[in-house]
Amino acid sequence: MRRLLIPLAAISLLLAACADSTNAAAQVAPTGEGLMSNTIAVSGTGQVTGTPDTLIVDLGVQVLRPSVGEATGEAARLAQAVIDALKAQGVAEKDIQTTNYSIWPEYDYRNDTQTLRGYRVSNTVSAKIRDLDKAGDVIDAATAAGGNDTIVNNIRFDLEADGALITAAREAAWNDAKAKAEQLAALAEVQLGKAVSISETSSPSPPPIAYATARDEAGAGFATPIQPGEASVSVVVNVQFAIGG
Repeated sequence: MRRLLIPLAAISLLLAACADSTNAAAQVAPTGEGLMSNTIAVSGTGQVTGTPDTLIVDLGVQVLRPSVGEATGEAARLAQAVIDALKAQGVAEKDIQTTNYSIWPEYDYRNDTQTLRGYRVSNTVSAKIRDLDKAGDVIDAATAAGGNDTIVNNIRFDLEADGALITAAREAAWNDAKAKAEQLAALAEVQLGKAVSISETSSPSPPPIAYATARDEAGAGFATPIQPGEASVSVVVNVQFAIGG
């Protein structure tokens, strides 16, 4: 009798294992990259535009002098003048950041001869201008302080207070995704259930930039015109809706 108990126990264990395997197969399982079975997966896009509230300008000075000492000294004097002009125009100290400082020798190459022209020093800062109505005046004051050695590398607009725009874009993206899912469910003749998975990505789109300088022959001309244009914020949501639940 004892010999018969061992096979029966083994058979019981085997049947239990088969039952567990059947239950696991009946559960919702991932398919593809994060997609679940019995769902409708869609993406929705929402885009909202607004006016930029900040201008960032990269500017500074670049000088060429016979020696390193002369070049660094003159570059320091002019760079400080540019920074002082920015502050005098209302740019906060925390919004002025040095972005580049470099020194290199510069040569002339003529008739297979290398001749040292001097040493060039570049010192640039990134300035954040929050009052866009004064942006042209701020840039003009800073470039005037640097004189003929002034350089302006780039300007760009930013939307720092974009919370309301992101909220509106997110709502538009959700409505877009839900409308797509409802249409797909109707076409497939199934019932659309609740959302079971949601993810989003958001990104600001840089606005167009207009930057030009208009001065008269005497040098005391018009303020530099700055056009902020519009900035847009985009949100994309990826949603999986359950079917029939």
